[in-house]
Amino acid sequence: MATLTFKDFKSDQEVRWCPGCGDHAILAALQRALPKVSQALNYDKERYVVVSGIGCSSRLPYYMDTYGFHSIHGRATAISTGIKVANPQLTVWQVCGDGDALAIGGNHFIHAIRRNIDINILLVNNQIYGLTKGQYSPTSKFGAITKTSPYGTVEHPFDPGSLVLGAQGTFFARSLDVELKLNEEIMTAAALHDGCSVMEMLTNCVIFNDGAHKRLSDPATKADNTIVLRHGEKMIFGKDRDKGLIYDGRKLRVVHIGDEGGFSIDDILVHDAHTDNIGMHMALADMKGPEYPVALGVIRDVKDITYDDGVRDQVKDVMAKSKIHCVDDLLHSGSTWEVE
Repeated sequence: MATLTFKDFKSDQEVRWCPGCGDHAILAALQRALPKVSQALNYDKERYVVVSGIGCSSRLPYYMDTYGFHSIHGRATAISTGIKVANPQLTVWQVCGDGDALAIGGNHFIHAIRRNIDINILLVNNQIYGLTKGQYSPTSKFGAITKTSPYGTVEHPFDPGSLVLGAQGTFFARSLDVELKLNEEIMTAAALHDGCSVMEMLTNCVIFNDGAHKRLSDPATKADNTIVLRHGEKMIFGKDRDKGLIYDGRKLRVVHIGDEGGFSIDDILVHDAHTDNIGMHMALADMKGPEYPVALGVIRDVKDITYDDGVRDQVKDVMAKSKIHCVDDLLHSGSTWEVE
């Protein structure tokens, strides 16, 4: 198989997102990650299919030189499920927005996670409906002033991490659109994961919700407001790398490392993305400022049986035991009569 490059996954279509939209970075990261996935798994380009629903991010399949399916609003997960179960040899990438996936598509989303279908879901979260011009979405902050909430929303938003882990998700990662290298790393890990991989991409909408994630993405504050988790590494953060996470027996706590705080590096937790302790992963995914840094990177990556493998094994088992091997066998099974 020929070695694939970034250019092999770029289509000839003009990219039509607003200048400065975070979706550009998500697209670039995916185009850079798939050659690495292909090399690791020995996949050719014909094994990839990109599925989307409706929304700004859902234009992405047009910009990928792979098989693609632009579905209808909220139904990307249903289409992805059908594709993967019908042809398990395909590696399915689904791109959907916070409105598309978590509002009209919410039921499909949580059940794909519960079933652990082997698809890779890129959840592009800009906390607004962008394509339909600025209505609040299921992830918009409480009190957000938008076209459909001129006096502020009175709804509590979904936390995608809590939603995924509450549905017993086997893979959850989070990142920012500007973190190109981290995004490549996350997407590669998601592709190598056997099961439903959900990647929440905190993305900026420059037109209708500019600066929604500024506290996390601003170079001046990012190091103190985010923590990048990697399996097997200490949970350390801060612009001076002098802060860390410990568990005090009841909950996670931020401490200072060194003489000032009285804690050493040895006291700091080591991230275990593969542990069955979903409570720890939930605690990490739920961290919010200003008390805690927001967790980025792969938070959870555990093994479990997948829906598509279960269907395949069940069909093979039934076929091996069945007395019916063709249509004639089926027609002559059970109670039959000959009519003259």
